[in-house]
Amino acid sequence: MQPLSFVRSRVTPLALAAIFLLPAAARADAPACQASDDVLRLAAPLSHLSQKLSGGEPITIVAIGSSSTQGAGASSPAASYPSRLEAELKTHFPRNRITVINRGVGGEEVPARPDLVLWQLGTNSVIRGHSSVGHGDMIRTGLKKIRATGADIVLIDPQYAPKVIAKPEAGKMVELIAATAKAENVDLFRRFAVMKRWYDADHMSFDSFVSPDGLHMNDWSYACMAKVLGLAIAEAARRPVMSATAGSRNLAP
Repeated sequence: MQPLSFVRSRVTPLALAAIFLLPAAARADAPACQASDDVLRLAAPLSHLSQKLSGGEPITIVAIGSSSTQGAGASSPAASYPSRLEAELKTHFPRNRITVINRGVGGEEVPARPDLVLWQLGTNSVIRGHSSVGHGDMIRTGLKKIRATGADIVLIDPQYAPKVIAKPEAGKMVELIAATAKAENVDLFRRFAVMKRWYDADHMSFDSFVSPDGLHMNDWSYACMAKVLGLAIAEAARRPVMSATAGSRNLAP
């Protein structure tokens, strides 16, 4: 792990404060949470969220998707990424009342007026061996429904885990989601790339960030995902006042 002085120089004080939300025992042996700045910067600003934040209004964020949104592999519901993300965003925007609603697994309907919808998709299709053909049309149909609520949207692609990457459709699904997000001008949080970096560049073992089932994330990776996603959302909501700088960040969850 890089020294705290490095973290302090590259991350805002509010982002740094989120580090201490983790119990000391969890931090002691945890690997560094790292992500490149191209991941930390979403393609488009979150204009609706920005307007609500600047007015000091309450914010409702809805996370929809599969079991990794629900928090399978976590030690408790509080360790799921939506729960951790709520805590992260409260450190970035202390003037706003922020609520992140977890609608993972069997709850993919969106409440009437969310401000931001986080849609994790693609993993179940890959695991079940479904072809990615036609998936783009399904994504566009879902985006149309979400847009009708007036909310900003961030898509989240599959996790980089042994049971996912073993499937031949995994890479195609990641590419299709990216291409659809670009064509539809919606933001994409590249979870697959974030986790692949942990394995390839940071030389972490899968046991460090994947649960024993070889598919779902664990407490550490949910926390790191929430930290990275929280920074990405905060930057996009503050743009153009703030922007990511070149390089890589040690986020130390």
